[in-house]
Amino acid sequence: MNKKIGYLIALAIALAAPFVGYPVFLSKLLCFALFACAFNLLIGFTGLLSFGHAAFFGVAGYVAGNALKVWGLPTELGLLAGVAGAALVGLVMGALAIRRQGIYFSMITLALAQMVYFGALRAGEFTGGEDGLQGVPRGKLLGTVDLANDTTLYFVVLGICVLAFALIVRTVHSPFGQVLKAIKENEPRAISLGYDVDKYKLLAFVLSAAIAGLAGATKTLVLGFETLTDVHWTMSGLVILMTLVGGMGTLAGPMLGAIIIIALENKLGDWGTLLAQLTGIEWFNTIGEAVNMVVGLIFIICVLLFRRGIIGEFIALAGKRKPV
Repeated sequence: MNKKIGYLIALAIALAAPFVGYPVFLSKLLCFALFACAFNLLIGFTGLLSFGHAAFFGVAGYVAGNALKVWGLPTELGLLAGVAGAALVGLVMGALAIRRQGIYFSMITLALAQMVYFGALRAGEFTGGEDGLQGVPRGKLLGTVDLANDTTLYFVVLGICVLAFALIVRTVHSPFGQVLKAIKENEPRAISLGYDVDKYKLLAFVLSAAIAGLAGATKTLVLGFETLTDVHWTMSGLVILMTLVGGMGTLAGPMLGAIIIIALENKLGDWGTLLAQLTGIEWFNTIGEAVNMVVGLIFIICVLLFRRGIIGEFIALAGKRKPV
């Protein structure tokens, strides 16, 4: 019941947010929150650490961008095309990567993702190369809902993210999700019970890739462009950071981690300027240039004080307080 109340409060805040903040930035936050949740489905509930999730995020963005701009598909079909592209790449990468375990699995996903990055760099006609894919139109959802309005677009993105998050929750609590948890906890025992572990891993990998692709395609729709940044290995590192800061293996943790990291990246300079005005300390005006240092400091603090992530530690603390 407490979880349901928490989700309702979070939904209420999300519904009110565009009337207080900038809808495009808030939509971007939602996209990265969904991206982190997709990654957490793989590492937090299956135990597979992928260094290649930027490939799904970026490929979906490029496919959706071309579908909307070049191919002239409706908005909903453009997003689905991006998801399909990410799922296909996930199927190929997963089929190759699940042959190995541990760090070898992670290194294979990183190598394959870098191949995708260099492919995107060379395929200038499709990706725009170093200039990126610019001028992606938003269009109309289902031919009626005009997404040119930022607030309308935000609520559409919120609806997409809520449905995708509900799918993740349903997956985690389904029999399929219980098998994934068993594989994470004790893979040899899952094999001894007769489960085709490789098949379950591949399905989890493709599902995670598809949801990450949905996040990437939606981000391209929101911002109107797609660049090489989204397929670079640093994006894979960023989503790992989001998940660890928020709480790996929790449902809400990655969302909180994404909000913290993306808010810092985009708003730290503005906060520094405000602090400089309030305190008269000129140094705060330069803090926006040190965003990586601040993010790194937060990561160190989480590693030292919040070993399970922010949400994970709160859940553990609440569990200790329950009467026996």
